[in-house]
Amino acid sequence: MRPARKRTNHVLLAVLPILLTMHDTAGGEARSLAERLGYKATDKLLIVNGDDAGMCHAANVATIECLEKGLMRSSTIMVPCPWFPEIAAYARQNPDKDFGVHLCHTAEWTKYRWGPVADRAQVPGLVDADGYLWRSVEEVYAHAKPEEALIEARAQIKRALAAGIDITHLDSHMGTLQLNPEFFKVYVQLAIEFDLPLRMASQDTMARFGQPELRTQVAGRGIVFPDYFVYEELKDENKDVRTFWLNIVRNLKPGVTELYIHAALPTDEMKTISGSWSTRAQEYEVFTHNQEMKRLVADEKIILIGYRPLRDLQRSERKRAEGPVNTSLGQRPR
Repeated sequence: MRPARKRTNHVLLAVLPILLTMHDTAGGEARSLAERLGYKATDKLLIVNGDDAGMCHAANVATIECLEKGLMRSSTIMVPCPWFPEIAAYARQNPDKDFGVHLCHTAEWTKYRWGPVADRAQVPGLVDADGYLWRSVEEVYAHAKPEEALIEARAQIKRALAAGIDITHLDSHMGTLQLNPEFFKVYVQLAIEFDLPLRMASQDTMARFGQPELRTQVAGRGIVFPDYFVYEELKDENKDVRTFWLNIVRNLKPGVTELYIHAALPTDEMKTISGSWSTRAQEYEVFTHNQEMKRLVADEKIILIGYRPLRDLQRSERKRAEGPVNTSLGQRPR
């Protein structure tokens, strides 16, 4: 998801019913996400997520190195892209690594494109005249139905599962499933269907969009997501990337924060694909090799985690809410 690069005027207006509250309570007060994960409420937990894995070879190599030697603890894979098989093989061979699906409904680059995973006959509104996914979120909303977005997203998740990836979470490339109310319903439906956590905007962001209650409503569906999400802050491609991210990490709040980067090597391939190649290369360096960033994380006693603990929490809370199985009938009590 790169909302800073692709702006949209769509506002989140989805209204979702609160079916149940999954938060544990202690003394009548809701426990924080950190406490539900087994940490203290005052702990600072950080998910460094690498978006766009599978997009190209340069992204795959950088993502793998950042997972193995750097501060990245989870990544999300672009299933429709040509280099998906490479990162899928790595995920399958390294089941301890944390991979989600970066649900794609767009193919934004000029010289490097991809089409849908689902049969084109099932998702005609998602396909442009050249046979690729639309380049912009606005074009998706103009031409495609939410039902088509659901079919394509489900096909991507199932392809990832079939490739042997132990999916830990879902997010949306360029925010397509997050920036329109009807498409947002698809996003939540997928989280429920596959019992996976979602990337969600922070409460402050939701309030600015006029939806201060939406996070509570989504949590009420039994979906787990971080407390805070770094969203739209890095807007200028010429910004001092290292200083920007040092300041973000230095000012983390207690609780669980997700930040996302786009790690990629500055290869000729990457330079041809994307005008943001320099920012991607700098983010790779900052979160893989930069010793100042590593010292800051250690000095601030920041706890690095991936999405897997959130997924495990979501599934355990769901099972607890459903109650024990009635072994005589093979059913849970209703």
